[in-house]
Amino acid sequence: MAKIEGFRIRNFKSLRDVAMGRFWNERKTPALTPMTAVIGKNGSGKSTIFDAFGFLADCLKLGVEEACDANGRGGFRQIISQGIDDPIAFEIYYKEEHNARPMTYEVAFALDDRERPYVKSERLRQRRAGQDKGQPFSFLILENGRGLAWKGDSEGIKEEKQFTLLDIDKLMQEESDDKEPIELTDNRRLGIATIGALKQHPRISAFRQFIEGWYLSYFTPDAARNISIAGPQKRLNRHGDNIGNVVQYMERDHPKQFKKILEDIAGKIPGVEKISTESMPDRRLLLKFNDKGFVDAFSAQQMSDGTLKVFAYLLLLSDPTPPPFLCIEEPENGLYHKLLETLAQQFRAHVTEGKNKSQIFITTHQPYFVDAFDPTEIWILEKGSDGFSKIRRASDDPLVQNLVGQGLPLGGLWYSDYLEGKGGMSGAF
Repeated sequence: MAKIEGFRIRNFKSLRDVAMGRFWNERKTPALTPMTAVIGKNGSGKSTIFDAFGFLADCLKLGVEEACDANGRGGFRQIISQGIDDPIAFEIYYKEEHNARPMTYEVAFALDDRERPYVKSERLRQRRAGQDKGQPFSFLILENGRGLAWKGDSEGIKEEKQFTLLDIDKLMQEESDDKEPIELTDNRRLGIATIGALKQHPRISAFRQFIEGWYLSYFTPDAARNISIAGPQKRLNRHGDNIGNVVQYMERDHPKQFKKILEDIAGKIPGVEKISTESMPDRRLLLKFNDKGFVDAFSAQQMSDGTLKVFAYLLLLSDPTPPPFLCIEEPENGLYHKLLETLAQQFRAHVTEGKNKSQIFITTHQPYFVDAFDPTEIWILEKGSDGFSKIRRASDDPLVQNLVGQGLPLGGLWYSDYLEGKGGMSGAF
């Protein structure tokens, strides 16, 4: 299972410099856990962290300029931190699988002389086999769309200093069988999007596929009530308005497994006795929910927001080939608090059991939900005196660790102001 061990965000909205987890030069810092939750007051920046993942995924899929405008972001000037001239930058430290050597991806975005956002620089780095300390070697170096990529498992080059365009030009002129010069026709597209499509660059390709596989949930029950056009689709989309298509795919390609999935999900949603499908003349499938005490089934269009939301999440977790990274914002919205324990248990089982695991990243306001987490899995986001967000791990506080060790629930400690500073609402929503 590919896993993010560390994620750093610089100059993105209120996130001037926020880092979570471990990085190549901070090996003693604990890595991000398979299940992670970010908590904080309104306006602390939780939605911004969520959108940082979304922005990077959109840059890969759409291009930088389109990503700056997508999902209501309003353009580059609206998403760069106020009063900052440095580029927007991200750093991801991740492992492709448990025993693999970690890789670091660094990318920076800026405006060109015509006020157009572009990819200022990209790096992919990895230590040599058997090397557990020291600076990793770069096997992808791009500055303004020009640079080099090392083929296959070639070690790359150790960067003793920040490379300039002149340094890159010199390297590009050196003949070598293990590296090739790269000149992109459009510096507003990520280099990994283009180079990652080439067979001779398997490491870059694997990282590209990893980000392409991210699932960020913007689920809305009203969207899920839409009766979508017929046609099987493998995965839920961000808004969940293709539930019918996913159901059609699962029933066609995994009929026995899907029948069991529906039985399992029905057993986890209070009041629901059975979930089934009904074929329409145009081959679309309707979801039917049999509530206890009623003879006739109800369609998805008649079900409550909470029932549809739980069904969508459980269907997502039941995917035979789930996304490697699930990012879910405030899953508790519209759910009865007793359901949160069930949902948390399902998230926990998904990241720990079976072969097809995902890493799950959650933002939440709900103490009942936080009760299901360990202090190592909770990150507290707060606004600093300068207006920018800062973050820390709950387990970094010995008092919190001791209180949880004595049996006190983590959500209760949060409610009692043991996890974050006292005071009212901070900042704008």
